[in-house]
Amino acid sequence: MSQLSCQNVSFAYEGNVVLEGINFEVSEGDYLCIIGENGAGKSTLMQGILNLKKPSSGKILTGDGVKPEEIGYLPQQTLVQKDFPASVKEIVQSGCLHNLGLHFFYQKQDRIRRDLCLKKLNIASLKNKCYRNLSGGQQQRVLLARALCSTSKMLLLDEPVTGLDPVMSRELYAQIRQMNKEEKITIIMVSHDIRGVIEDATHILHLGSKQIFFGEKEAYKNSSIGKRFLGGLYE
Repeated sequence: MSQLSCQNVSFAYEGNVVLEGINFEVSEGDYLCIIGENGAGKSTLMQGILNLKKPSSGKILTGDGVKPEEIGYLPQQTLVQKDFPASVKEIVQSGCLHNLGLHFFYQKQDRIRRDLCLKKLNIASLKNKCYRNLSGGQQQRVLLARALCSTSKMLLLDEPVTGLDPVMSRELYAQIRQMNKEEKITIIMVSHDIRGVIEDATHILHLGSKQIFFGEKEAYKNSSIGKRFLGGLYE
């Protein structure tokens, strides 16, 4: 049974169709990379997966024990967010907000979860630091820890290495790879850095104005759309 499936999904803004006929599914432990040209609808699809935008037609369904609120999300940062004056522990623990229910305050298990995620991302020493004073790479690790704090099943990542240098990018990719391989956390990543992520991906969803591809990575490499987009990288 799939954890997430899109069944003939379309999206429209003010009557103008921006995505049409999207079909794919993701199972436990998959690593799906969503790629495509600018304006192809990647951000719109992410909003749909997060239940922030309703499809104009079709269905987006979760299953296999995954609920929409259990999808951890790492968004792209704005300049304002990078200057957010909160402590690292406060930001990471906010990933547990959906668990509060009728409680007004975080519970002991939330603090335990927070500290575990800090440790997994190797940023426990930054726990009491102010987020705004961290480097770009450290900030991304904090946000990834926050996303992980909200889920043990699926992470949705939007351009996670934007603005990072090659060394920090490789380190963050390694952290994501470890979560996927060792903890079986399903990864859905939107990225322009196809060369940086394609080796880790198990599946590719390519959104284009004239052609859409969904399938396993090797099939994508050998497809006409994949060969054009990869620019002969695997020839």
